[in-house]
Amino acid sequence: MTKIIETKDGSHSLTSQQFNATYHSIHGAIQETQTVFIDAALQYKATNQQQLAILGIGFGTGLNAFMTYLAANRQQIAIQYTGVEAYPISLATAQQLNYPSILGVEEEQAQFLKLHQSKDEVISLSPYFDFCKRVCHFEELDYTEAFDIIYYDAFAPSVQPELWETALLEKMYRALKPTGVLTTYCAKGVVKRSLKSLGFRVEGIPGPIGKREMTRAIK
Repeated sequence: MTKIIETKDGSHSLTSQQFNATYHSIHGAIQETQTVFIDAALQYKATNQQQLAILGIGFGTGLNAFMTYLAANRQQIAIQYTGVEAYPISLATAQQLNYPSILGVEEEQAQFLKLHQSKDEVISLSPYFDFCKRVCHFEELDYTEAFDIIYYDAFAPSVQPELWETALLEKMYRALKPTGVLTTYCAKGVVKRSLKSLGFRVEGIPGPIGKREMTRAIK
């Protein structure tokens, strides 16, 4: 079960009763996605690449994918986005989320909902954005040098510690192409040490509002 809440920037998030956790920062869902994933990963790589493959770990509300879709169209970057979610939210819940209106793109509501309606098939939302949502557990993934970017947006280590173990992070390392980038809101020392042990170059960079630091890891 999930419940819609409003964060401090006016955008919605969800609380998961199953995991007793929120999907996005209470300080602002949109500002968190912008800082952690759009700015620190997408824009970081888009400075020298106009074709990008992105793996979104924790599709959740669809906000990360939706804001990436908007950026792809705005900047004419060709993006192939794979979102992974073990516990998809209902379409009825997705219809209530206010992201298109808060972002000033009400005309994109239908495209936002297509992100939630799709399952295990590639759909094209625009000439610049292809999308596939895989409904499975993260542990089931097995990619090799397939992605330029990973948005690692799992619930926190205190909530789902198994999603931050070295064995799973090693799958993420293997899934990235050389020079690929993984970003996450998490800046815990144990996570950084695990990433370093796998061969990542790890950077602690300024985090979103309410969080001093976040992590960018470069293969």
